[in-house]
Amino acid sequence: MCNTCGCDHPDNKTKFTIPRQENNHPHEHEHSHEHEHFQGNLSNENHNHSHPHTHSHEHNHPHDHDHEHSHKHSSEHEHDHTHYHSHEHEHSKTIQLEQDVLIQNNMIAERNRGYFEAKKIIALNMVSSPGSGKTTLLEKTITDFKDNASFYVIEGDQQTMNDAYRIKATGAPVIQINTGSGCHLDADMISKAVKQLNVSENSILIIENVGNLVCPSMFDLGETFRVVVISVTEGDDKPLKYPGMFHTSDICIINKTDLLEHVDFNVSQAKEYALKINPGLQFFEVSAKTGEGMKEWYKWLENIGK
Repeated sequence: MCNTCGCDHPDNKTKFTIPRQENNHPHEHEHSHEHEHFQGNLSNENHNHSHPHTHSHEHNHPHDHDHEHSHKHSSEHEHDHTHYHSHEHEHSKTIQLEQDVLIQNNMIAERNRGYFEAKKIIALNMVSSPGSGKTTLLEKTITDFKDNASFYVIEGDQQTMNDAYRIKATGAPVIQINTGSGCHLDADMISKAVKQLNVSENSILIIENVGNLVCPSMFDLGETFRVVVISVTEGDDKPLKYPGMFHTSDICIINKTDLLEHVDFNVSQAKEYALKINPGLQFFEVSAKTGEGMKEWYKWLENIGK
C-alpha cells in the first residue's frame, strides 16, 4: 500500500478500453497490473523526471526493553518479572526494493520517450486535482485545434468510461485506462495504451492522468511535457501544498478564470508561489468554458512541434 495516498494495487486488474460506440460494447482488455510503490527525491532535468516512490517496509521488531515489575499481594508474595525484547530494524531489503522499482519504471519511461521522439509524437501528461476542468479543457482544445494537429488521448480514471466518451465525441481516438484503486498512471500503462491506440506519427498525445496532485508527480511516463492544471475554485496556495507536482511540471494552466469575480483566488499570488517551487514554469490563464485565454494556449501547441 502507498503510504502517501492509500493507493493499493495487489491483485487489482487495470483495464484498457477503447470506446467503439457510446454505451455499446466497448473494446476492453484486462491486464493484471501489480505495483510496488516507491518514494524518494524528485528530479526534473531535461524532462527526464525521476520520481521515486516506495511504500513497503519490513521491520523485524524484537523489542529490547527491560521491565522490572515488583508486585506485592495480600498473601505477601513478591514477584519480580523481567521481560527482554530485542529491537532490530532491517532496512536493506526496503532500500533495494526502492531502487528496483525506480529503475523499472524509469527504464520503461525512457523507452516511451525514445519512441515518442522517433515518431515525432508530442506527449503531454496533464495532471491536476479532481474538478480542475481537465476534461473540459481537452474537449475545447481538440474541438478548436483539430484542423491544426492530430490528437490522440489516453484517459486515466479509477472507474467509469465517462471521460473517454466525452473525448470520443470530439472525434479524437481515445483509450480509457481504469486503474481500480490505483491513484496514478505509470510508464508501463502508457506503453500498453499507446500500442492499442496505434498513435500515428507527427501527432499530439494527451495523457489525462488520474485526478491527484501527489503520486502522479512521482511517476515519469516518458512525456515530452508535464502540464499541471489548477482552477480558481481551488486555493491559490496549491503550489505550496503540493510542491512536488509543480517542481516536475513544465506548464501551469490556471483554468476557470471566468469565475474569478466570484471566488477568493489571487492569480498573482498563485504564480508567485509556483515560481518559488519552479522558476522555469510557464503559465496560461484560461477559461475552457468561455474560451478566454485559449488562443495563447493554442499558439504554444502550434509551436511545440516546430
